[in-house]
Amino acid sequence: MSFKDLQLIDPLLKAIEEQGYTKPTEVQLKTIPQVLAKKDVITSAQTGTGKTAAFALPILQLLSENPEAPRGGKMIKALIVSPTRELALQIGNNFKAYARHTNLRTTVIFGGISEKPQVDVLTKGVDILIATPGRLIDLEKQGIVNLEEVEILVLDEADLMLDMGFIDDVKHISNLCPDGKQILLFSATMPFKVEQLANTILKSPIRIEITTSPFAAKSIGQILYYVPKRSKMELCLHLLRNNIKGSILIFRRTKFGVDKLEETLKKNGYDVETIHGDKTQTDRQEALKKFKNGLVNILIATDVAARGIDINELDAVINFDLPNVPETYIHRIGRTGRAGSSGMAYSFCGADEKNYVTSIQQLLQIEIPVDELHPYPLDPKEKATTHKSTQATSKHKKGRKSEASKKKKKRWY
Repeated sequence: MSFKDLQLIDPLLKAIEEQGYTKPTEVQLKTIPQVLAKKDVITSAQTGTGKTAAFALPILQLLSENPEAPRGGKMIKALIVSPTRELALQIGNNFKAYARHTNLRTTVIFGGISEKPQVDVLTKGVDILIATPGRLIDLEKQGIVNLEEVEILVLDEADLMLDMGFIDDVKHISNLCPDGKQILLFSATMPFKVEQLANTILKSPIRIEITTSPFAAKSIGQILYYVPKRSKMELCLHLLRNNIKGSILIFRRTKFGVDKLEETLKKNGYDVETIHGDKTQTDRQEALKKFKNGLVNILIATDVAARGIDINELDAVINFDLPNVPETYIHRIGRTGRAGSSGMAYSFCGADEKNYVTSIQQLLQIEIPVDELHPYPLDPKEKATTHKSTQATSKHKKGRKSEASKKKKKRWY
């Protein structure tokens, strides 16, 4: 089927063609007709399957059918709530690209930067608002955002939104919109808490689940390295020198880990940028821009960026630290091998991460190939490190206070 078969209007078909898309993906084929029929929809599909267009195109069509409001009198008709700034920006870029031949105005609001430019655009009037929960609620309380005319509410990446603790914010935002609104919920996974949310706020939704295979990104090659935790840095440098070339996204579990790896790679002559939660929004956007434009070829990130980065021709993903949630592994490596191109995922597994590998392989229903010939192999006997006190027993009898306690000394902590 083509996009024309989905009964999309000419301005949208023209924009789609200009974007270089020839035929809809499965998630678009199944979702677009239901949204156009004004049904509440729950769509579950892995990252990289074209979910944004699955709601952006029909929303633009539905809003184009309404009589045009004067420029200054535009009210928000569609609201898309996204968990992260990067995702919100990405969705905003997609909406603007698809809407270029319509009169619909779109804007994106998120925290971490000045409110003023966002307020100026909102004051002029917009049809479609893409927002992160915190900034949206803040501007609504100030009376700058009015959601009383919202016809369509989209909750994107709902599982990530709830993982980040936005459940109450999402319910509050839904209550701020009119009762008769159409709600579209998109999620990569469907854990119980997402089902609970759906049951609370959606009305007889159409359920769409894209399960073409246990692992959608068949074009991604995967290699697993068992390596002592202390040797991961050396293994990373070894692979960058000898095996892994091109544009590379490296995931670490913590902000501290990101900074430490950045420092080491820079010392070894690599051009690196980083993204994590402590960075300002300006710094994060600048880092992503440099990486996309090829000014640096290595980007190190925490999982906040796992779903918010849409980069063409990403050659490799390195899981420096394995995630403890198996679905996160899929989101991470799904950054490469997009739109039919091939990619590679390299994962480092320390002794304390072996259980994570088991869970990931169960989810994928495959066994990830292991490279045993690298210079820093993990001793099979090595177990997860546990920190034990070197002092076997306290020198004080049970129930007795130490001398420090008796003196009631103030501790620094």
